[in-house]
Amino acid sequence: MVTNGQTWVRGDLFDPNCATRVILDRIGDKWTALVVLRLKDGPRRFTELRDGIGQVAPKVLTQTLRRLERDGLVTREIFAEVPPRVVYALTPMGESLIEPITAVSNWAEEHVPAITRAQEKYDASA
Repeated sequence: MVTNGQTWVRGDLFDPNCATRVILDRIGDKWTALVVLRLKDGPRRFTELRDGIGQVAPKVLTQTLRRLERDGLVTREIFAEVPPRVVYALTPMGESLIEPITAVSNWAEEHVPAITRAQEKYDASA
């Protein structure tokens, strides 16, 4: 979408410079989806996210959280304690992603057997 004064005009998703495409790239990222699903039940500390997601490098998780915070999907609250405590939570806009991401993850779960069979068939013919 591009701005036209006060009105938003739908963009062209097939244009690499389209803002909507950039946002789709962000929410289509596997780490974004996993962070949103991990935060759907409430705020979490960094280590809770890292341990709950599994196999995500701390650097990658940090980058993902910063991008989500910049995009207004996640908040980061720092508590003045020793050592400092940082908690991440979904914003209302971030919470609006729970339903579509859950739908896609449910689709993936439902289709794992068929996709696995298709992959095996493809690999056997290659």
